[in-house]
Amino acid sequence: GQGADTLPVTMDGLSISPVEAICLTSSVAFSGLFYYLYRKKSKAVNKIQDIPKFQVDDQLTSILEATTGKCLHYVAVEGQVQPMGKPLHSLHQENLKGVIQKQVLKEHRLIWNSLARHWTESERVIHESVNMVPFVITPADGKPGAPVRVQDPLEASGLKLDTIYEHFKVSSQGFTDLIGSYLSGEKPKGFLETEEMLQVGATLTGIGQLVLDSHGVLRLQPPDDGSEYFLGLGDWRTLLKEQQSVAWFWKGATIFCGLLGSIIVFIVVRRMYRHIREKQEQAERRREFESMRSSSRAAASGAPPDKDDGEDIPENACVICLLQPRECVLLPCGHVCCCFQCYEALPCPVCPICRGHIERVVPLYQA
Repeated sequence: GQGADTLPVTMDGLSISPVEAICLTSSVAFSGLFYYLYRKKSKAVNKIQDIPKFQVDDQLTSILEATTGKCLHYVAVEGQVQPMGKPLHSLHQENLKGVIQKQVLKEHRLIWNSLARHWTESERVIHESVNMVPFVITPADGKPGAPVRVQDPLEASGLKLDTIYEHFKVSSQGFTDLIGSYLSGEKPKGFLETEEMLQVGATLTGIGQLVLDSHGVLRLQPPDDGSEYFLGLGDWRTLLKEQQSVAWFWKGATIFCGLLGSIIVFIVVRRMYRHIREKQEQAERRREFESMRSSSRAAASGAPPDKDDGEDIPENACVICLLQPRECVLLPCGHVCCCFQCYEALPCPVCPICRGHIERVVPLYQA
């Protein structure tokens, strides 16, 4: 009779592929970077929540005069935007005036992606200009109160200008241009022109250092201690929500990269664990083969000697070494053609008879 036990084909599972190494190091690096940005933004949000909040009114100057050094180091001030001199006029909307004006011209193109086999859109900035005039924030609805001059507004975080003009001009292409685009892998799509402004009369909240200078002028400026300087359209709560959204984004990015790294580590560790188990099972099967071979030799030593022994090849000899008896059933093809030592020495798991892939090997027991 004969019995069978499964023997997995061994593989090198203790190595990490270059792709896995790149993904793992990238996920660790990016998760560290995103966590740093999250912690930085989270601290800024917590600081914003606890700061004093003021409206521009007739009491603000008195508060600064009663403060040591005539300075409030980190406060929120809300008011309406007004120019200190002549405002900027929109180039496309004649009735709109502002204190900050940004014009951008972008070129949109389609680039052929040979890997994905489709066109992907890309854009590049051809021209960008920013104009600004000095401005202040004043009490809302014309109420009395000293205006607050806003210093270095372009250095502030969180300031989003209103888009007041947007126009996309489609590129016209002739037949020759179309052929050239397909040959070069780039197709011009068009040009996008935008105009953005911080408009006169808009509600603006600034978070920074508020000082009363020697000329009695109130100034909102970047803090001396390095705290983040903010300007935002709307009231204090709107600015706070925007910064909380940024903090949550960095937190989500940190969690995503951390989970990606954990998945890669899990895959590698699981593969290593399976490899070690396969090695242990293979060692156990090897001992089983050796025990079976010792029993066969002991039985053969008690049998009468064959007068032709040493001259003819045994009938059940291994087709590779022609010395040892056939001990293995190769699956799934089912061929019994080699000994266990020759099976282990195969450069690749392929059956010597049919060249089929060997998925597992079974010891052959003969009674």
